[in-house]
Formats: sequence, C-alpha cells, structure tokens
Amino acid sequence: MIVGVGIDVVDVARFMATLERAPGLRDRLFTDEERDLPASSLAARFAAKEAIAKALGAPGGMRWHDATVRRIVGGPPEVEVRGTVAARAEALGVSRFHLSISHDAGIASAMVVAEGDLG
Repeated sequence: MIVGVGIDVVDVARFMATLERAPGLRDRLFTDEERDLPASSLAARFAAKEAIAKALGAPGGMRWHDATVRRIVGGPPEVEVRGTVAARAEALGVSRFHLSISHDAGIASAMVVAEGDLG
C-alpha cells in the first residue's frame, strides 16, 4: 500500500552557492558518509531528503541526519532512516522507501514512494 509520495528538484549550482555562503549548512544537512560527495550527488541527496519528508507529510521536527541515502552499485539507491524520520515512518505504517535520484544538466531530482504493508 502506498502511504505517501514525494518529489523534489534542486538547481545544483544554486544549492552549492548556498552551501558556500553558509559553511555550517553542509554539516547540518548531511551525514559523515554523505558530506564529501561531489556537488551533483550532494544536491541529489538533498532532493532525496526533501522528497522523503514530503512522502511522510512534511511534519516539522524531523532531523536531516536521521535519513541517509546510499548509492548501491548496480541497484537502486538505498534509504536508511533512524530517529525522527523512522518514528514518523513508523507512525504512518511505512515499512519501505523506494527512491529514484537523477542529476543532469545542472539539475538534481529525487522521487520517493513510501510503502506500507497491508494490514
């Protein structure tokens, strides 16, 4: 059963300019694992985190570090949630996230489907 769907699009150059103007923002948005990725990958992960939040109803109080997006060679990206994001997902009955990310021509995008078990 689909619990929620989220999508987000990020202009890579504008996003990186924002990170340069506010250096602490990189640490607030990304986990240690994500923080040093190339610009287009960072923007795509930000889009993914925004899409995850939208799929969960965009409630306040969710922490950026409570979602990590991992690239899986030969497979779809993986979403790991914990803390505030995991609590919101559990409250909604979400058992899986399906994520697609892309970046091309200066744009990064992400689409998320939050799925729950019929029950």
